[in-house]
Amino acid sequence: MHKRLFTIDPWKITTDTLDRENKRLMESLTSIGNGYMGMRGMFEEAYSGDSHQGVYLAGIWYPDKTRVGWWKNGYPDYFGKVINAVNFIAVDIFIDDQPLDLAIVEVEAFHVELDMRNGLLTRSFIYEENEVKINFTFERFVSIVDQELGFVRVKAEVLKGAPTIRLISKMDGNVQNEDSNYEEIFWEEKAREHQGERSYLTMQTVPNDFGTPRFTVTAMMNNQISQEVSCEMLNEHLVTGDKFSWKGNQGEAIALEKTVAVVTSRDIPDEEQTAAAQKLIQKSSAESFDQHLEKQTAAWQKRWQKADVQIKGDDEAQQGIRYNLFQLFSTYYGEDERLNVGPKGFTGEKYGGATYWDTEAYIVPMYLSVADPEVTQKLLEYRYKQLAGAKINAQRQGLKGALYPMVTFTGVECHNEWEITFEEIHRNGAMIHAIADYTEYTGDKTYLLTDGIKVVVEVARFWADRVHYSIRNQQYMIHGVTGPNEYENNVNNNWYTNYLAVWCLTYALENYDQADTSAQNELQVTAEEKEKWQDIAANMYFPYDEELDIFVQHDTFLDKELLPATALKAEDRPLNQNWSWDRVLRSCYIKQADVLQGIYFFGDRFSAEEKQRNFDFYEPLTVHESSLSPCVHAILAAELGYEDKAVELYKRTARLDLDNYNNDTDDGLHITSMSGSWLAIVQGFAGMRTYQGQLSFTPFLPEMWEGYSFTINYRGRLISVTTDQEQVTIDLVEGDTLTLNVYGKAETLVDVLTIPLRIA
Repeated sequence: MHKRLFTIDPWKITTDTLDRENKRLMESLTSIGNGYMGMRGMFEEAYSGDSHQGVYLAGIWYPDKTRVGWWKNGYPDYFGKVINAVNFIAVDIFIDDQPLDLAIVEVEAFHVELDMRNGLLTRSFIYEENEVKINFTFERFVSIVDQELGFVRVKAEVLKGAPTIRLISKMDGNVQNEDSNYEEIFWEEKAREHQGERSYLTMQTVPNDFGTPRFTVTAMMNNQISQEVSCEMLNEHLVTGDKFSWKGNQGEAIALEKTVAVVTSRDIPDEEQTAAAQKLIQKSSAESFDQHLEKQTAAWQKRWQKADVQIKGDDEAQQGIRYNLFQLFSTYYGEDERLNVGPKGFTGEKYGGATYWDTEAYIVPMYLSVADPEVTQKLLEYRYKQLAGAKINAQRQGLKGALYPMVTFTGVECHNEWEITFEEIHRNGAMIHAIADYTEYTGDKTYLLTDGIKVVVEVARFWADRVHYSIRNQQYMIHGVTGPNEYENNVNNNWYTNYLAVWCLTYALENYDQADTSAQNELQVTAEEKEKWQDIAANMYFPYDEELDIFVQHDTFLDKELLPATALKAEDRPLNQNWSWDRVLRSCYIKQADVLQGIYFFGDRFSAEEKQRNFDFYEPLTVHESSLSPCVHAILAAELGYEDKAVELYKRTARLDLDNYNNDTDDGLHITSMSGSWLAIVQGFAGMRTYQGQLSFTPFLPEMWEGYSFTINYRGRLISVTTDQEQVTIDLVEGDTLTLNVYGKAETLVDVLTIPLRIA
């Protein structure tokens, strides 16, 4: 069951329907960003109907209350949340003193278009009332060339009549979060001034009770108008701008070009923000909207040259993969090691925090291939710089080492659900897996053996303290956890968690002695510690069923009533929106890959038979109600030769938001799972793997596709892979000769390799 608002186009998402009932979904899907700031696709003009207006700035957040009646020792002090910031795109419109409000006014020729080639969001419609007819066009983008800049252009062309049109271009700080408690406001005005053509507004987050920094934001606006108009200043509490009034005649048009510079205390001291914003505005004023857009298009083109995936014969699939890549790059492109990839990016407030384990598990593998290594290095550096906070999290649980948070802005946990904060500790292993992933893919051990080893060792120390020894079984165990399947809480011996813990301990043992001397001197790992790690690794308990010959998800999983997901009624789905939480927890249904997550992570450690038995058992029980679920299953299905299943699940991950599969996209996009569509094609359909320094491919072509191609960066090389109905072509675009495996056979890539397509 899904809902599609936009038409199919390989490079755009478009609609000619003003769907007021699904306006929030439309706003989510037309979100734009540039890694520094972004916004939902709300209208520039006022809209009195149901809408979620949101502008968000990277790294700007607020610590909200978390202490409740059931507060437990070890809980985080606060719940961190991204906060809605100044609405700088607002342009209120009046026609002969009547407000233009599309929640009320009927319009003709409505059109919305998001161009993924350059991030330009365009909207147009024809307004007709009495003897007046006007064609309105709205365009906006946030620059990836100058990240502090946003651009808006509003055009009004009079088709009939002689209306008076008022355009009120403003920056509005009267904003609040949808998830705020009791309609609390997170901002207070610090300064506001009108300076000729420019006006600025400085806001600061209100004081908090937790000693975290208060953020200051300054937004400065410059308006250029194409006609002679009367102009008044708008200068109210938390609002500043300009009021333009123009009397137009048939055949005439007016255009407002609005440039906004946004700077924050993360980069610019409070007392320097106004000057910094003014410098940005002055520099940008030398060029028009169209000239800035031309630079924007060229910058996006460079990104697409490295990352584009081309699909022939399936425009739905093509649109899906490009949309996901576009939104990922709009959220993060490695410019700032203080930032990470939030689960909603700049598209909504759900999940509050900036960072989940999604980044390490799903984002890193894609960025390693589609961007320069420095982008992934920034993600690793982000976690390294938060190691002190991770140690605090472990201490609060009464444990040694480091426990990386489920949700964070600073490294200190700020998620307030006990089954997540206390129990979903498998996220700690994902941090180490990302380091190993980077090291394996690039062949560069420098980070691992310097800063990285500090993260590896402190996480190993956590696992060594978190396990307990069962005298009755004479094995180590881990009780009271939540695995990746969040539809079960407080289970004992989650297979994936236990396996990941052992792998982390082993990885620390394998690499510590090779580490930089200064790192070793800082860490001081003792012989006793190493001996303990080795003992745990050798004697960990893993749930296993001999009759089924599978790894068991946790100790009592097989005691459940095991019914396939096909037994569910359509009205039951998604479970988390239709069943009580108690019923969900008691069921056998799996939210996302759990055992299969481990088999995916460590694919070279399991036989084809083990993969098949576990996939055949667990996938039918999986409801894929996490956005992270379909891609892992698609990759494993492709590896096992289940091509129809692989394609089915690819479609789900590629169009999860575009078709609103989980009925929850109206509150924001699933940004951190968007890499899943790329992984499903490259690791799934093309079978790309990197084990022990060996790059390999085992491509197949989905039956309904005519072909697909993609480009990867690999160890200083640029490699293009194209699969069509007859052959696989691997082209060494840049870099040195490489030995790789294709369909299990060693090949030397000197220039171009052409190999017949293997048909299953």
